[in-house]
Amino acid sequence: MNSPASVLDPNPPVQRYDRVAITLHWVVAVLIVLVGTLGLLHDSWPRSTQAFWINLHALFGLSVWTLMVLRLWWRFRHPPPAPTPESGVLTYRLAYAVHALLYVLVFVIPLIGIVTFIWHGRAFDFGLFKVDFGVKSNRAIFNPTEDVHGYLAYILFVLIGLHVLAALWHQFVRRDRLMQRMWPAAPAKPRLRP
Repeated sequence: MNSPASVLDPNPPVQRYDRVAITLHWVVAVLIVLVGTLGLLHDSWPRSTQAFWINLHALFGLSVWTLMVLRLWWRFRHPPPAPTPESGVLTYRLAYAVHALLYVLVFVIPLIGIVTFIWHGRAFDFGLFKVDFGVKSNRAIFNPTEDVHGYLAYILFVLIGLHVLAALWHQFVRRDRLMQRMWPAAPAKPRLRP
C-alpha cells in the first residue's frame, strides 16, 4: 500500500507560455478593450472634446500595433508550448486559424486607422510633441478607410468574443486546463494527497 505522501495529483503541470508572451497578450487585450471602447463611443463625444478622444483612440491604436509587432517577433523567436493532449487536434487547428486571423486583424486595423487619421488632416499629439504629416483633409480617402476600419473592428470584436467563449469553454466545460497556459498567475504546484 502506498503511503499518503507518495500519491501525487494525477494532473501534471501544464506547459505555459513565457512571461513576456503572457504579459504582451494581456497588455494587448486591455489596450484593445480601451481602443475599442473609444472607437464605439466615437459619435457620442461632445464636439468640444472630440479631437482629444479621437487622438487618444489613435494613440492607443498605435500602441496596440507596436505591441502586436513586438508580440509577433517574440512568438517567432520563442515558439508556444506544445498543445495539451486533452485539447484535441481539431481544437488546436481551429484555435490556430482563429489566432492567425486575430493577428492579421490586429496588425491591419491600426494601419487603416492611421491612414484614416492622417487623411482627416489630423496630427498625432503625444503631449510633449506632435507628429503632423501636413496632409489636408480628403473625404474621398478618409470616408472609405474609416468604413473599412470600423467593419474590420467589428469582425475583430466577434473573433475576440469567440476567443473568450472558447477559453471559458475549455476552463469550465472541458476542464482541460488550457487557460493555465496564458493565465498571468502560475497554477498551484501539484499537491500531495492525504
